[in-house]
Amino acid sequence: MADLSDPSSVFGDLAGEIGRNVYVPDPVEGYKLGELVDFHIDRLKIKLIQNNGDVEDIVYVPHDDVLPAEDDITKDVDDSCSLMYLNEGTLLDNCRLRYARKQIYTYVANILISINPYEVIPGLYSNENINLYHGKSIGTLPPHIFAIADKAHRELKGNKNSQSIIVSGESGGGKTESQKHILRYLCDRWGAAAGSIEQRLLDANPILEAFGNAKTIRNNNSSRFGKFVEIHFNKEYNVSGGFVSHYLLEKSRICHQNPGERNYHIFYQLIAGVDDELAENLYLKSPEEFNYLSQNPKFFANSGTFSKIPIHRRLQQNYLTDDLIDDYINFKTLQKNLEEVGIDEVIQRNIFSIISGILHLGNVNFEDSDDFRGGCCIDSNSSEYLKISARLFGLDIEDFRRQLTSKVIQSKTNSKGTVIIVPLKPSEARAARDAFAKAIYTRLFDDIVAAINNSIPSTDSQFFNERILKNEQELYRCEALNVPEVEFVDNQDCIELFESRGVGLLDLLDEEAKIPRGSSVHFTEEVHRHHISNFRILPPRRSRLRGYRNMRDNEGFLIRHYAGAVCYRTFHFLEKNNDTLHVNLEMIITTSDNPYLKNLFFPTTVNMSSKIPRSNIRTKVHNSIASKFRSQLNSLLSKLKMTGTHFVRCIKPNSEMKPGKFEGAQILSQLKSSGMTSVLKLMHCGFPSRISFKELYTSYQFFLPENLKKLDPRFFGRFRSH
Repeated sequence: MADLSDPSSVFGDLAGEIGRNVYVPDPVEGYKLGELVDFHIDRLKIKLIQNNGDVEDIVYVPHDDVLPAEDDITKDVDDSCSLMYLNEGTLLDNCRLRYARKQIYTYVANILISINPYEVIPGLYSNENINLYHGKSIGTLPPHIFAIADKAHRELKGNKNSQSIIVSGESGGGKTESQKHILRYLCDRWGAAAGSIEQRLLDANPILEAFGNAKTIRNNNSSRFGKFVEIHFNKEYNVSGGFVSHYLLEKSRICHQNPGERNYHIFYQLIAGVDDELAENLYLKSPEEFNYLSQNPKFFANSGTFSKIPIHRRLQQNYLTDDLIDDYINFKTLQKNLEEVGIDEVIQRNIFSIISGILHLGNVNFEDSDDFRGGCCIDSNSSEYLKISARLFGLDIEDFRRQLTSKVIQSKTNSKGTVIIVPLKPSEARAARDAFAKAIYTRLFDDIVAAINNSIPSTDSQFFNERILKNEQELYRCEALNVPEVEFVDNQDCIELFESRGVGLLDLLDEEAKIPRGSSVHFTEEVHRHHISNFRILPPRRSRLRGYRNMRDNEGFLIRHYAGAVCYRTFHFLEKNNDTLHVNLEMIITTSDNPYLKNLFFPTTVNMSSKIPRSNIRTKVHNSIASKFRSQLNSLLSKLKMTGTHFVRCIKPNSEMKPGKFEGAQILSQLKSSGMTSVLKLMHCGFPSRISFKELYTSYQFFLPENLKKLDPRFFGRFRSH
């Protein structure tokens, strides 16, 4: 077998086997199958072979680009480590063969690759399969997400240590569905005794998807927030509770979506599924009549459910289809699930009032004021929307009008300062309106997650490299095993580029927000100045894409990530990093007649008319997205490092989200960026299956004679191997 760490060894094997199967790189398919015809000093002559066996073409390829293929090109295996040749070509082709047979799961040692089928595969997640995988070791049955869940539970019980299953991949890879299948397996196998806990854990998914998922170009049901689901087990290792932590909801989506994308599902579900009486009280109309939805006003539906949506709420005559998403049906399910987690009908009406209020608020526009003091006023065409949003938020309309068109600042002319009301320009008022909408929705989302957690009794890439690749090779060194070093992309320095104190990108962005006239141009110039010698960062003119090469150096930068170079336009960075809400807009909530809305901002409310010391008045509620991201990510990594880890790598097979379509180059890129090809090389050279001395000793202890029971586990292991 060729030594993959030495390209000349691969060439030596191939040169001696004219006529054997090989792989050559291809920009579309990732790798193409060929037959070695001849070899030259600097290249190999390859005869490409089509899927039907016909000869396609003759190509000449550099030695190092040619990879050996299996002798039997129709053979696939459950675990890619079982292949004769372990390389990118065989890994990709094994996944290709299995996917064509609707076998979406493949192992690389104990890591599961999951390729999104974009269709329902009958029986794949049946109760029979849940029972089948119970207690079975990895490899004894075909690859499955249930096997990973079962392994995690067995190690929880055997090692007396918390376990994490890290589900990662591109948007559209199937992470959300994978997480649901893991949860269902654990609850079905070990949640029966927990009664309602099991159901509440399962009920949480549709709620989180309604308020936290949206259609993107790449995924019809994309999670727009990070999620860490904890499942708690009792002393008998049965489900006893759970907890959901969420990270960085994408707030900008509430007010703006890219072409072809939608806002959060809940906005469409509410319009599609609410009964006529409540719809009238909420002043609901068709999605295209709301600015926050007009970018893509189409419902997800089928012919039957689309006809159930009242005509005046569906001016569009066509709709989107997806086997797993239907706005009308999903809203009916959502209402039941909210009830199950303790959000009763009264609170639901308050929530739906807030959702509708946000939609109407988005239709409030501003124009320059004729007042001699300048500023802006509400556009006359928006007056009705202002009235409706104020009514739904439970606010006084004139007070709401004032707070949307002005802000409060505190001057420091004396020791106590003076509060000044400053009129806003139309652009500033629009920004304040959007900030208000985002603040309300974010707090609503936080509260819904808290309600889910209250209903359940409580008793990533660099991390993958560290846990799998670094630790694996360190283990070989400690055990004095002669395993060749396998190089992999270590992106620790890339992480430091973002997180270093003072000069990291996150700190530079926060610092720019603090200076009086901070700008995206100045921020970008500072990035280039501080990192002029850092190979990770380049000016946009170095991009391979023509559209980015036309950018000025102070308009963006390229970052060489582990998965490839990405160009960032910085024009909106300051705006998106700013999580600021003017204090007067926050304080107006204290006057709301909607007790639920008031409680979102002020669990213990104060009357706005009460005397507040001027020194305590804040001009802004200021936070940055970057600082929150850093804090939440560090908290998550701290939790993960204390657990045993299991990995599921979700792969998106094509850009069109079509079943059965396998785009090789796109899939190969994902396999590389997820570390799978590096793991394959490591497992080829190393030992993919192992057991600790203690585990080995314990498995034999009952059968050993008394004199051998006294042996040290490590000595017993070595004694047994001789």
